[in-house]
Amino acid sequence: MSDNMRVYKRDDEGALHFREAWYDEEYGQFVMNFGAVGHQSKTQETDVPDAAAAEGLMDAFAVQCTEDGYAEIPAEDQFWVVAQFALKTREGTARDHHLAQKASDALISHLAWRGLGTVDRSGFSDFKLNIFCLCPDVNKAVAAIKVCARNEDLDFTKLSIGAAPFTDAENFKLKHSAKPANSFSL
Repeated sequence: MSDNMRVYKRDDEGALHFREAWYDEEYGQFVMNFGAVGHQSKTQETDVPDAAAAEGLMDAFAVQCTEDGYAEIPAEDQFWVVAQFALKTREGTARDHHLAQKASDALISHLAWRGLGTVDRSGFSDFKLNIFCLCPDVNKAVAAIKVCARNEDLDFTKLSIGAAPFTDAENFKLKHSAKPANSFSL
């Protein structure tokens, strides 16, 4: 059984919606999360006796999603959105490494509960912390990252955000900068 499943569908007005499900082994629950992409989702939990029961619910969930017109969005049809924090040192201090963990954890949660994608990885480059997110909607992801940075006290004044199509990851375009800037570079 796959650990989780996330699928998307555009409604008649073109708005993107998502559904996802997973088995929470710790709590013995099958969890469904759904809503409009970019907005706080709704969640339903169902108590299940074991993984086999959860697998049956996952199979039924997959069938229902297909019948309702939901499908996975392949990575190549998504975008890299990078939250970048300016640092005072080339490799980052202990404080910066703490920021990397705190920011990654905050973004994982913030993006997931809004159907906006996943945090793929983070790393340090010259005087920068880069957190790579794979997202189906650039503009909503950029807005959500800005809100998350403010709400989680992630040093918003040092934040820049760049985006590029998954298939053109060399050509990032600046989407937000706390300081005057015309370009975005990793």
